[in-house]
Amino acid sequence: MIWANKTDYQGGKSFRGKTRIIFILEGLLPYMLVVYLFSREKIGLTDTVILFSALGLLSILSGFSLMRKFADHLVDLAKEIGVKESAGTPICVQQDADQEINDIANHFNALIERLDQTTRAMKEQSIQLMIYARDLSVSYKKAKEEEALRNRLCRYVGENVVERLMRSQDEAAFTENEKKELTVLFADIRSFTRISESLDAEEVVSMLNEFFEAAVNVIFRNHGVLDKFIGDQVMALFGPLPPLNSTPHHAVKAAVELQEATEQLMKRRKAEGKVTFEIGIGINTGIAIVGNVGSENRMDYTAIGDSVNLAARLQQLAKGGEIIIGTDTYRKTLGQFNIRKKGEIKVKNKAEPVSCYEVLRDNKQPRH
Repeated sequence: MIWANKTDYQGGKSFRGKTRIIFILEGLLPYMLVVYLFSREKIGLTDTVILFSALGLLSILSGFSLMRKFADHLVDLAKEIGVKESAGTPICVQQDADQEINDIANHFNALIERLDQTTRAMKEQSIQLMIYARDLSVSYKKAKEEEALRNRLCRYVGENVVERLMRSQDEAAFTENEKKELTVLFADIRSFTRISESLDAEEVVSMLNEFFEAAVNVIFRNHGVLDKFIGDQVMALFGPLPPLNSTPHHAVKAAVELQEATEQLMKRRKAEGKVTFEIGIGINTGIAIVGNVGSENRMDYTAIGDSVNLAARLQQLAKGGEIIIGTDTYRKTLGQFNIRKKGEIKVKNKAEPVSCYEVLRDNKQPRH
């Protein structure tokens, strides 16, 4: 829309100028009339009255005509504004009238132009705000998804591993099923049935919570993944998350630290007059299927396979305070820990006995 400039209306004469001219004429005419009368030697009263009446009438008509014309211009201006406003079109008022009316139209057009510019700016800002709101909604949704993923991961691994997974966005590590080599650790409280029979339910739960808390801290500290709690037993996986290449070492190290943490826990419980216990740990390395197993309503991230079964069997052989490992774990940690051969065991579905080894927690030289 092209707005009319102020110069477009300069042709109109000023209302103030017109009134001045009329006032001058009304003042000049009586003066001329007086001069005329004095120039006449004889003039009747009737002639004087007629002349003054005509002069008064002329003044009244001139003032009325001037005011009427000015009022008509105002009416025309109001009508034009009303028509264009009701039509819903941009208003550009053009008046060929007195200068004051033209000035009002000019000021009105300038005001409308600024309002139109403000409206366009507000629309642009509204669009920008809508874009910001959309981006904020997407960011909020993404943050909620990341929070849900973080909470889900924290059920299985420590904060350091979670941070690494969040940076790499490697959610597939917990959603895809795959066959891979990993190390499985089982830790179990010895004589738990007998101990639990002598305690109240609250005391049993409190004892388990203390043990599980210590176990989870050790597992997470050594880059392990918490698989599940099975009664009084803990199952942990080492190796499902890349790029940990020394998973057998981490598993054995976690087992040693867990035995030491349990001993410290028992010292504290003994000082408090509470029941104490020992744990046995079994570890095995091998190929297993890792992924989510279960139903649509309930899924568990776990590992299944012969290597997992052997780790559970080794845990059953371990006495209180012992750590028993399988052959592959022994070979991959050779020279890193103090280890001695424990013997051979017969395992279901295997024709030959399986050798097992004990991890010692003293300063003796390794014995093979």
